[in-house]
Amino acid sequence: MRRSLTLTLAAAASAAVLVPAAAQADGTKRTAAGSDPASIQSAVDAFRADLGNPNNGGGPATAAGRREINWDGVPDGASDPNPFPAGTFLGRGALFATPGTGFKVSANAVNPTATPVRFDNPEFQTFSLQKLFTAVGSTITDTHFFVPGTATPATTNGMGVVFTDVDATGSAKLEYFDPAGALIDTVVAPASPNGGLSFAGETFNAGERVARVRITSGTSTTLTSDPAGLHTVVMDDFIYGEPQPPPTRRR
Repeated sequence: MRRSLTLTLAAAASAAVLVPAAAQADGTKRTAAGSDPASIQSAVDAFRADLGNPNNGGGPATAAGRREINWDGVPDGASDPNPFPAGTFLGRGALFATPGTGFKVSANAVNPTATPVRFDNPEFQTFSLQKLFTAVGSTITDTHFFVPGTATPATTNGMGVVFTDVDATGSAKLEYFDPAGALIDTVVAPASPNGGLSFAGETFNAGERVARVRITSGTSTTLTSDPAGLHTVVMDDFIYGEPQPPPTRRR
């Protein structure tokens, strides 16, 4: 199991730098932006309903529902200033990869190293208290799906992400890829008021299956401020359909 998972993780990291050929589809898109969590709540709730109930959390694999990650349970040892292990949420069927150097989850308000909250950026706010997530050294995060708690590749019917401080429309987006690596569709997060929140997500109900979602979060890798002409964006909640295994082939 460990060897199989190690090989799968290596393949996922390798896929993060590929640019597959495009294919077109159109699902149900939900987007919203505003100054506080309440301003995007209805869009997030509608997206949850699109994916289906229940929220399976860290439970065993099931045939319906969705998974959510809000980062708030990540312990101090895997939070800023420490790196966040990319396979932490394989129990919820999600593995992260990036062309950068890794990932970080922001620190709790009370932490053993007195690390500033929200990556020490006063323009970042949270949707669900109190942590945020980002790639390090890149604006790209690839989410690969697995049957929860296993090394078996899986697909989902959609994914949405909450972003903070999207100053320009187009600086944050999600791209959905099928198991063959072809682009299914793209959804762009709308700009929010300075320091506000944005949500973008898409679900597919015409037979499309998503094996990977590439998330672009901003145009700068500097976390503490926006460099001149660039936009720093990080992420909060990830919401996605229950990852399902490949269909069994008949002999």
